[in-house]
Amino acid sequence: RARLRAGTRLRLTRCSYRYDEKRLNRGFLCLEGLERAAGTATAAAGIPPDRHRPLQPLRGDNRHYLPLWNNEDPYGDVWVPDRPPVRVDVDVSKLTNLGHLEMTWRSRVHFHPLLVRILHKSRLRYYGKPEKKMDMPYQAYFEVADGSGMMSMVLWNSLCPEWYHSMKVGTVLLLAKYAIKTSYPFKTHPTPGDSQMKRFATIEISLNVRDPPTEINIIPEEMVKPEWGLPEVKYRFITRSELDDLPHNHSCDVIGLVTFVGRAERARKREHSEDFWLYRWAHAIDGTSDQPFILELFATSQPDVFERIHPMTYLVCTQMRVIQGLTENPSRTVYLTTSNESQIFITGWHKGQPYTKDAKVQNFIQWMKSQCEADQIKKTVIGGYYPFPRPPDSFLKYCKNSEVESVLKPIGDIGKEIEDLHYREHKRIAVQGIISAIRCISCSDAAEEAPGEELVQKDTSQCLGSSSVSKEDSVDKGKIEEVKSFLGPPSTPREHQHQALLSKGSSVKRQTTSRFRRDAEHLGEYQHGHSVQDKNGQTVSDSLQHCPDQEGVSNILETEETGRTCDSWQSDLWAQVKDKLMNYFHHSKIFPESIPCKFDYVHKDLLMQQYNLHAAVHQPIEARTDKNINEFKSANGLGYYEVTVLGINHDIAIDVAFLPLFCPDNPHLFQLEDIRNDTLLSCMNSISACQQKATSSGRLHDTFPLSDEIVKAAKELDGKHVICILDICHLGDDKVEVFLSKIYKTVEPGVLDPV
Repeated sequence: RARLRAGTRLRLTRCSYRYDEKRLNRGFLCLEGLERAAGTATAAAGIPPDRHRPLQPLRGDNRHYLPLWNNEDPYGDVWVPDRPPVRVDVDVSKLTNLGHLEMTWRSRVHFHPLLVRILHKSRLRYYGKPEKKMDMPYQAYFEVADGSGMMSMVLWNSLCPEWYHSMKVGTVLLLAKYAIKTSYPFKTHPTPGDSQMKRFATIEISLNVRDPPTEINIIPEEMVKPEWGLPEVKYRFITRSELDDLPHNHSCDVIGLVTFVGRAERARKREHSEDFWLYRWAHAIDGTSDQPFILELFATSQPDVFERIHPMTYLVCTQMRVIQGLTENPSRTVYLTTSNESQIFITGWHKGQPYTKDAKVQNFIQWMKSQCEADQIKKTVIGGYYPFPRPPDSFLKYCKNSEVESVLKPIGDIGKEIEDLHYREHKRIAVQGIISAIRCISCSDAAEEAPGEELVQKDTSQCLGSSSVSKEDSVDKGKIEEVKSFLGPPSTPREHQHQALLSKGSSVKRQTTSRFRRDAEHLGEYQHGHSVQDKNGQTVSDSLQHCPDQEGVSNILETEETGRTCDSWQSDLWAQVKDKLMNYFHHSKIFPESIPCKFDYVHKDLLMQQYNLHAAVHQPIEARTDKNINEFKSANGLGYYEVTVLGINHDIAIDVAFLPLFCPDNPHLFQLEDIRNDTLLSCMNSISACQQKATSSGRLHDTFPLSDEIVKAAKELDGKHVICILDICHLGDDKVEVFLSKIYKTVEPGVLDPV
């Protein structure tokens, strides 16, 4: 639940010292009791006693730490950042090729050296088990090729920390003392850019630290000779205008300008498992359509890139899969999701990538040169709740191949579902209930209601509902920052921190030349130019504050007393049963992490901190942005609905939130088309027009009248059993958001009539 995180101040109440019985003069401190203290640590991060010895787990037989929030990302000092290429003499007469290997591998024990180029690279796979003792239970798949065809190559165990970062798409390898094994039959396969290339699928190359110990050499690109016959890396780039016509599960590559990036969330790989996928949503445009690419980005073992995705950066995603057929209107629901072999790149990571020569990448560069940054930046949004993909029109489609009984959760089990959530875990559940009350709530007085607590959101001009753009100075500072990412060689995360310190307090001169034009020119010259990565996305500060929770207190009384209720409707049934409930869950609060914000270059690092996961390593205060999170004014430009759902047995109720998402400057950001058979939520989305009018005067009105259309739609559901689809997400500490995403009537086609 992320109650303890890097930077948290602790008070130790009990501790002991335990000796390691397997080692001489070695032990460790054991914390047996602790309490959280107020505030955030400001001291520098601790340094291990032996700086030359990488940090290892204090107990057990493992030699490494897993990443904090998933298992796919490389983490710790044992992962070598990059191994430089070496100059070796390649004796072509002693080489074999992949085609010859396939024909002769059964009759040989030792094999001649191989010279191959990497065409595809998978994310890491961690296969460790608590009951198994293995030093480095990792593997990674690669697709390598020579002039005869393409074959899978597997990097095993201890070779993964040593070589994974250095083996990039396009890298040329000289391999010796490798093993050949039959292919794993259930492995995923990427779609090659060259459809004519022959694939050798029956066997795979196995690289291990022993049996036999593999010899690996990286050949510098300038030493690669045309007569070696190594294939070039080819791609399958598409434009947004081509996407709607592609079939489901089609493989493609895309490039675009990021206009939206959501917060990082987690989802369980299997029910009741402790292993999670880490993912986030993003939008990118390429100028060929008024619709953006909608991208579901799972972690690809590139944590430095994944954590630094932000609006106004150039994003390249390879080996994406098309997800089609969600509704009858594919242009509004088609999206792309990562595959096991996907790679993602942003500004600062493009240098040297083979795709920079692709024709459609060059077309995108030319389009970017013609764009005005001020027009694009006002369309950008970061973070918050993102309800996509929307539940389908039919409840049976929602159930897919599962029985209805296995999908529906008793409304009384919601407390248990929430209790079992892990930090930033997102889950979608279905419950039966009766829509019993609706209240329209404004956040304009939230700061006054919470003395001593600061909201993370900015003022009205920075909120999602605002139609104004960032100040010109903010844009200019952002221009310079982004341009710098193209001017030097790629740097390490530690160098990013150093650069942040050096840039602190330096003056920024206004630039008149378009950043887009310069960025595009540098991107077009990547194969010859230099680049430097974006500034390091900072960790989420422990001082992150939020609206006070009203758990256990009647929201009706609370909002009436504070004047936050704009208007409300309640059914006659609710008036009769609300004082007789066995249990009443209050989960209608929204938090800073729930609200999408307009992107601002000046506070880019702080915004990325807020919407990323808590960092595994404490960043000392000197390395953070000089903008304090409590300097932001409260978010007084958003309103939302509190909806009360009564259980069908009239003994349990829950308050949930419905957040109308809108962006006046970018109507394609959130897909808010009217949903068939969901009149109530469609009407509630109309708050966006009211908010836009209210914020144009500079301040949100104290109340919003509940429209006649909403009241009419609510009365049509009065007393009727419905199925509510709820999106729940744990935001850390005791903060849990519960949003209403869809309402199904039980008398609709595809849903059985109630008995």
